[in-house]
Amino acid sequence: MTSDKQLTHISKFLSLVLRHQPETIDIQLDQNGWTDIKELIGKANDNGIKFDRETLNRIVATNSKKRFAFNETLDKIRASQGHSIEIELGYTNQKPPKILYHGTSETSVHSINEAGLEKRSRQHVHLSSDIETAVKVGQRHGKPFVFKILAEQMYNDNFQFFISDNGVWLTDNVPTKYLKQNDE
Repeated sequence: MTSDKQLTHISKFLSLVLRHQPETIDIQLDQNGWTDIKELIGKANDNGIKFDRETLNRIVATNSKKRFAFNETLDKIRASQGHSIEIELGYTNQKPPKILYHGTSETSVHSINEAGLEKRSRQHVHLSSDIETAVKVGQRHGKPFVFKILAEQMYNDNFQFFISDNGVWLTDNVPTKYLKQNDE
C-alpha cells in the first residue's frame, strides 16, 4: 500500500507534468490538457516516479482539491486548472455568485490593491465561492488575507467567468474597482 507521504509526492509530480512541464517525462498534452494514462504511468515509472493505475485512481479520487480529472472513457487524465502552459479547458462562460473570494498573503495585499488580481504565469485568476477555502489558499503563502470579489457586478460588466471541474471559479483578471476588503 502506498503511504500518504508517497501519494503526496506523486500528486505534486502529477501537478508538475500535467500543469507546467509535460516535457519533464516526455509526454504530450492535447489542446485540452489530456494525456494518455498508460503513457503517463509508463514514462513516470521510467523516470523514477513509481506508481500504478490503482495508485493514480486513489490520487484522483481522494485529492481534497480535486486537482485531476479522468475523461469519460477513463483512458486520459488532465489537471483541472492552474496550468502555466496554454491549454483550452473547454469551459463555458457562466454567471458567478454575487460574491467570490480570493485568498492571498498579507504581503501581497498592497500590490493587489494597486494592480488588481492578475493571472501572471497562469491561465486564469483563481477564485473561491467560500471564505474558508480562500483562507486555506492564502495560508499557503503566509499570513492569510481574503479579498471579496464583486463577481456578479464584473459579470454584468462583461467579464467572463468559468468554473473548473473541481469548483474553482476562473477569470482573466480582477480590476481593483471590483475588490473589497473582506470586512467591507
